[in-house]
Amino acid sequence: MSPFRLTRTLPEDATDAALRADVLAGLSSTPKSLPPKWFYDARGSELFEEITGLPEYYPTRAEREILVDRAGEIAAATGARTLVELGSGSSEKTRHLLDALTGLDAYVPVDVSESALTRAGQAIVAERPGLRVHALIADFTAGLTLPDTPGPRLVAFLGGTIGNLLPAERAAFLASVRALLAPGDGLLLGTDLVKDERVLVRAYDDAAGVTAAFDKNVLAVINRELGADFVPAAFDHVAVWDPQREWIEMRLRSRTAQTVKVQALDLAVDFAAGEELRTEVSAKFRREGVREELSAAGLDLAHWWTDGEERFALSLSRVR
Repeated sequence: MSPFRLTRTLPEDATDAALRADVLAGLSSTPKSLPPKWFYDARGSELFEEITGLPEYYPTRAEREILVDRAGEIAAATGARTLVELGSGSSEKTRHLLDALTGLDAYVPVDVSESALTRAGQAIVAERPGLRVHALIADFTAGLTLPDTPGPRLVAFLGGTIGNLLPAERAAFLASVRALLAPGDGLLLGTDLVKDERVLVRAYDDAAGVTAAFDKNVLAVINRELGADFVPAAFDHVAVWDPQREWIEMRLRSRTAQTVKVQALDLAVDFAAGEELRTEVSAKFRREGVREELSAAGLDLAHWWTDGEERFALSLSRVR
């Protein structure tokens, strides 16, 4: 049997159908909004990689610092024989865990991008003879069935991506992860922490304008895929801290009154001057809040690691 295997659980047309549904619902609602997953076409992924290297954008560096410093402790605490990574992308940061998990038998990266899974999976197989890689083309927010691999399993959800889910969505997601886990398994969760508002806003509105280009890229995606006529230059990128909800919102603010047509949906969307389209929520967390959300899903917080400046946290939780 080949050490690399790729399984599709998403229908071939699932991405197009989901984009149509999200755009129709989001642009018809008040206020208007779009889910952040539509940033990530090839250009959006390139821009996000650029963002992770910006001086203002600390989360990637902070999480990598924890993984480098604590991977051995994580491995010792879990004894994992299978590592499942949700939203694996390039699997770059995961390599620190793969190096530390010396008893690992299988790696299961999960992503919606077949090309990203194939590139990363084949590279890992070449680097680590003997490790089985079973990649899943799947939407982990829509339910997931894992392949038959040995336990204990460690499910990793890194990058602070859980912050892009609204509270009800987070509760549903954590409950779905809990349903995948057996006694002895664990969840390794990356969460960005609450901190000074100025630091947070700068991280999502950098001086070079890379995040602004990333934000506007969702308009280019809708233009290309659904025949819309958005003019990205007619919108300004805005990043706002909501102190009550403790999250950052990225928005696109219409510079003028305008009407945008989305041909594939037979939809005309009016924007008032100054009207905002929300494109991302990025929640920030406190330790006790993470503990409570995990507990509500039937998971107990067992370990909590932060970087040296306590900007970001990795937590390990177990089945109750």
